[in-house]
Amino acid sequence: AKYGMSLYALGMAEEFRGRVAVNALWPRTVIQTAALNLLGGEETARQGRTAEIVADAAHVILTKDFKACTGNFFLDEDLLRAEGVTDFERYAVEKGRALLPDFFLD
Repeated sequence: AKYGMSLYALGMAEEFRGRVAVNALWPRTVIQTAALNLLGGEETARQGRTAEIVADAAHVILTKDFKACTGNFFLDEDLLRAEGVTDFERYAVEKGRALLPDFFLD
């Protein structure tokens, strides 16, 4: 599904260039959600981050100039780091715990 969404993002970015931006945003680590609880249980969620990191990254994208920022694939952590964020511990579900990479990142 993520591969398909990536292709859609590229195609729509080109189709709508100059009118609206289309970008993709992926999490670097697992994100604590109800869906994750179904797939991996609470133990897996404790090795992830809260949805706040994705929301903060989305805010960065949405406040960029849409004509200059389209057709990109962003990772939440990389994007926020480029914006000067250095404290990622605040996003951890369980502080100090090793993080589990997102299932679809390699």
